[in-house]
Amino acid sequence: MIHIYLDDYRRCPAGFVLARNAEECKLLLDSEDVDLLSLDFELGYGEPNGMEVVRHILETGKFPRRIYLHTSSPSGRMQMYAALMERAPKDVLLVNGPMPDSLVEEIGRTSSNK
Repeated sequence: MIHIYLDDYRRCPAGFVLARNAEECKLLLDSEDVDLLSLDFELGYGEPNGMEVVRHILETGKFPRRIYLHTSSPSGRMQMYAALMERAPKDVLLVNGPMPDSLVEEIGRTSSNK
């Protein structure tokens, strides 16, 4: 089980697999069991955005166990959250904001002990 951090600019937290674009993220979602997914919206000029990943999740039904939206784009966050909220299974934790620092630190500690 992996944790994915989708972002074209920010540093990837310890314990996460970095996806720099939507295509990388979709490939990881298709090939791995994903516990936690943290999504950015804007992924570079002219590039597919985080909504592309959300559409892929909805089409395939491969939902991570936990989804956080760390984007700084208010409209992007709203779009992704609304789409996921409408169709996410009840056992999926969907958070309309970034991961708490305590969770990031816990995952970093846990991954470095393996």
